[in-house]
Amino acid sequence: MMNKRMMVSVFLACAVAVSMTGCKGFFGKKGAKDGGVTDVQGMGNADGLGGMNGTGGTRIEGAGTIVDAQLVAVQFAFDSAQVDDSERAKAEAAASYLKANSGTFVTLEGHCDERGSAEYNMSLGERRAQSVRTYLMNLGVDSTRIQTKSFGSEKAKDPGHDENAWAVNRRVEFVVMKQ
Repeated sequence: MMNKRMMVSVFLACAVAVSMTGCKGFFGKKGAKDGGVTDVQGMGNADGLGGMNGTGGTRIEGAGTIVDAQLVAVQFAFDSAQVDDSERAKAEAAASYLKANSGTFVTLEGHCDERGSAEYNMSLGERRAQSVRTYLMNLGVDSTRIQTKSFGSEKAKDPGHDENAWAVNRRVEFVVMKQ
């Protein structure tokens, strides 16, 4: 009979194997080498824009070009995935932009502060992204144009270890792309 450590090892090996199979990208096109959407690293939000740092459009194989849509990240309360009334205007601006620009798609990137376990923060980041996704869909954005991704606490916008830093890091960023 397998012990717990062996079962975890087998599970992780299977997860790695599945992730490397080259499945079809989110936007339906295959990437150049691996058959999927190429991950973009360093897409921080230092200037308050949804994934852009003033670098212009960056090509992502199989997905499209990142658009500087001037969308501001939605912030969240501690340990919450609810879009607060004070943050709804940001999501509404994103919905308006997406509806006015039919050739665009968005990835909602969920982030957390450093408190909590890695697993919990990944889950909370995903719940935050899903919450904004639901809000956008309720505003009339087609669900096929919205992807979610969680970074948990891995990509802190503010590296500090106090309430001000933590508040900045609890967010969902908008990365808008066009085909």
